[in-house]
Amino acid sequence: MVPRRTGKGSLNVRGATGVVQSEMPEQGPSIPDGTGLIKHDPWLGPYADSLRHRYSRYSRVRREIEAAEGPLTSFAGGYQRFGFTRGAVNGQSGTWYREWAPGAASLSLIGEFNGWSEVSHVMTRDHFGVFSVFVPDRPDGELVLPQGAAVKVRVFSNGAASDRIPAYIRRVEFDADGGNARGIVWYSTPYAWKHPAPARPAAPRIYEAHVGMSMEKGGIASFEEFRSHVLPRIAKGGYNTIQLMAIQEHPYYGSFGYHVSNFFAVSSRFGTPEDFRRLVDEAHGLGLRVIIDLVHSHSVKNTVEGLNRFDGTDHQYFHAGVRGEHAAWDSLLFNYGAWEVQRFLLSNVRYWLEEYNVDGFRFDGVTSMMYLHHGLGQSFNSYDDYLRNGIDEDAVTYLQLANEVAHALRPDCSTVAEDVSGMVGLCRPVNEGGIGFDYRLAMGLPDYWISMLRDVRDEDWRMSEMFRTMTNRRPMEAHIGYCESHDQALVGDKTVAFWLMDKEMYWHMDKAGHHPVIDRGIALHKMIRLMTFAAGGEGYLNFMGNEFGHPEWIDFPRAGNGWSFHYCRRQWSLVDNPALRYAGLSEFDRAMQALDTEFGLLTSGGAEWIGEHEEHKLIMFRRAGLVFAFNWHPVRSEAALRIPVGPKGERWKVVMSSDDVSAGGFGTAPHGQEYSVLADVGGSYISLHLPARTAVVLRDVSDKVR
Repeated sequence: MVPRRTGKGSLNVRGATGVVQSEMPEQGPSIPDGTGLIKHDPWLGPYADSLRHRYSRYSRVRREIEAAEGPLTSFAGGYQRFGFTRGAVNGQSGTWYREWAPGAASLSLIGEFNGWSEVSHVMTRDHFGVFSVFVPDRPDGELVLPQGAAVKVRVFSNGAASDRIPAYIRRVEFDADGGNARGIVWYSTPYAWKHPAPARPAAPRIYEAHVGMSMEKGGIASFEEFRSHVLPRIAKGGYNTIQLMAIQEHPYYGSFGYHVSNFFAVSSRFGTPEDFRRLVDEAHGLGLRVIIDLVHSHSVKNTVEGLNRFDGTDHQYFHAGVRGEHAAWDSLLFNYGAWEVQRFLLSNVRYWLEEYNVDGFRFDGVTSMMYLHHGLGQSFNSYDDYLRNGIDEDAVTYLQLANEVAHALRPDCSTVAEDVSGMVGLCRPVNEGGIGFDYRLAMGLPDYWISMLRDVRDEDWRMSEMFRTMTNRRPMEAHIGYCESHDQALVGDKTVAFWLMDKEMYWHMDKAGHHPVIDRGIALHKMIRLMTFAAGGEGYLNFMGNEFGHPEWIDFPRAGNGWSFHYCRRQWSLVDNPALRYAGLSEFDRAMQALDTEFGLLTSGGAEWIGEHEEHKLIMFRRAGLVFAFNWHPVRSEAALRIPVGPKGERWKVVMSSDDVSAGGFGTAPHGQEYSVLADVGGSYISLHLPARTAVVLRDVSDKVR
């Protein structure tokens, strides 16, 4: 929640809950029992028992795990035991295969190595329902199960047999048509990392990307192509973090990686595990951290490739019956309270950190996880909705454990929650009663911009509403601001550029001429981005290509489009063409990133309101010592806009202008323009020319040598 001064002696607070309260009570002391959140938000005082319950539940589950399994990070080492691992029995080296399948009658390892025979490698069961078999090497040391061998496991349950992909498999391959999935033996092999991971930035500037659609060709791009052609663009653009979507294996390409089938396998569409390691290594060498989309919120229903009914029951990894189904997503829901499910998922967190040296995760669908209603149709207008009603406590505890594992293994790890609900304490430490994430995506911001572009005329935009929307977030919890992500780029929705310019982009983006739709669109595209960047969070996110106004949506190959790749690619040639106006948008985005690099904009606390004018469509605010002035009016330019700057300083300089020629503007509010500080009975101010649909950023240069 964000406090807003409304008058002498009163303080209104409105947050994601929508609740407005006044006469804030005194803050209580910080107590290390899960109620520390109350120090940051005293309105949580009546919910102290709920916060204690959240923390005590986490503490109890963690104690139970550590009593039985040792340290939590050891419990999260399941991938080192399950699946295919190298080992020895009585001095004989070989390969172990272990699988948890408590509802099965028997299991047999089958594959190319034994002619797919179900009788040659029957597995042994222990009292926990874990089946195992040891495959010794040949006398000459040759592996019977070499790297790259195709395997499956035949599961006998309820009098029937089914061939399945091992749950902890590290590679899955498909036929050219996407069918006939088969597990591939892939061992953990040493990789000589050339570049250390960059230090965690004070503020993440995230470039969200999808490897498969990252090239201009009409096909699936590879890790190698992304590494060679796209990584340098991201680094040049001034971003410090890449967020890769769809890395975990998924049978349907068009799912954008959300319907995961094999949680420990890098998607084979893009290349090998080694290819992915090289990509991460190269990114680190360019100063880019790598986080991946981690989908633990649900799983694909497929029984051939996925975990569904693996042991013949509907309740091995997932809740049984209706509770185990996510009707809106056509997928299955994990039972986060089950011991081996916790091991499986926590091990998945550790696996990606250790095996691929990634620097963190975007946790997908966190809202769906935390609530029994999955957030569907909920308004979240009371703290009861976060702490008392409809909470999936097992899922909340799991998320706390996952964050603890990630940060214990990599203290510099970055975890980002995709949460639209505004869950209390989501991005606060677990011992305060929080859930332990570092950041949450500010998902209300793109919804706001799309609704404005779709439903409201330019001249009816409300300045006070805009600034309040950008800055209204829970204090002490870091947010990633963004005006659009892949969600807005997918077919069925529209990007900001397409809302603004639509079909006119196909005909009027050349620099030689001007079109009113394009001129408006380019101006607002830059202003929307700068407003979001400067006021919307403690980090920033952009989806691949949107920084230069990519003109088309994303439509993955499917039956409805004739399995075409035409809209499943990025047209880099557009931004590289000096005759087109895309380059100006890209240059503006690069300059915007540099604001944070030079001035620490995103870590400097929230934006401080200076003034607004509804009729003239003006907003002015201060952050990181910079002054931001926006003129959103469609036609009215301000010849002498007065901006109060306080008693200090003598001269202010424009350090960024959305109308700069390099940014595709007209140069009427040029970069580098300086203004002297004036004074009258109203105080000190600067007076500047601010054209319609233009934003400028100014800094105090009084003590600079000019």
